[in-house]
Amino acid sequence: MAIAKAERLMNLALCLLGTRRPLSKRELRESVEAYLEAASDDAFNRMFERDKDDLRELGLVIETVENLDGEVGYLARRDSNRLPPITLDAEEAAALGLAAKVWQQARLAGAASGALQKLRAAGLPEDVDPYGAHGALEPRIPVHEAAFEPLMLACRDRRPVVFDYRKANAVQPESRHVEPWALECWRGHWYLAGWDRDRGAERVFRLSRITGKVRSRGTRYTTPVPDVVTVRETVASWAGESADRSARIRLRSDAGYPLRAKATAVRELGDGWEELEIPYGHGLDAWLVEFGADVVVLEPAELRADVVDRLRAVAKG
Repeated sequence: MAIAKAERLMNLALCLLGTRRPLSKRELRESVEAYLEAASDDAFNRMFERDKDDLRELGLVIETVENLDGEVGYLARRDSNRLPPITLDAEEAAALGLAAKVWQQARLAGAASGALQKLRAAGLPEDVDPYGAHGALEPRIPVHEAAFEPLMLACRDRRPVVFDYRKANAVQPESRHVEPWALECWRGHWYLAGWDRDRGAERVFRLSRITGKVRSRGTRYTTPVPDVVTVRETVASWAGESADRSARIRLRSDAGYPLRAKATAVRELGDGWEELEIPYGHGLDAWLVEFGADVVVLEPAELRADVVDRLRAVAKG
């Protein structure tokens, strides 16, 4: 919703909720600044009727009655637009209190703190430990990438962005023009899903590979945003989570712990090496390249060839 329209609807709602008697269209026009800018009476009438319908669709109960002068008036009684009391049992209050504690970065810390205060007012006692028996464990969603905040705002405001992105097999970053859709955290890393204008396709970007500043572009989206954005599923397929095949690799004994966590079989080879069997799916070659000389692909042959090609591309850069 455009900011100007949202502000106009808010002002109209405040007028209707704040009055003790029905207000006519004329009075509302004089009270809402945006209505004074209407080019004509017809333009104002069309704008007011649309706004009134939008507020009703949002749930505001607006009554239409005659005022003392016989004119049609409008008001929104507070008792008709008051939410019922919020009741939370101990488990619900603890769960919501725990959720409010998750976010730690500065921009969201204030909102989370305010939400927690409202939970206290709604019945969460001061002495309730939202972590239960595991009070020593405090959940956090880590955000270390400078790109997170501008991308979060771009997703919210539906603003295309430009940033430099370095792929796993590339030395130099490339400029990407993206219409951002959603941010999601998976296995401790943040990812952005969106429409890559240069490639004309949906793409997922790991925030830690974004270099430099994220710059906004004052243009409209060229493609519709999907109802469901499958960030985790896409990243999981890259990492072989949905694979139905296996690959054998050699791994140094003191390296590659994420690979060990995925291994279905491990065998000691001696001389500081181990042999692992891991799920093999799309994108596994790009992931293995990140471990450099600590990983050697044994089979399948096509995976070994893909990893060698990527390493050669890095060496040439």
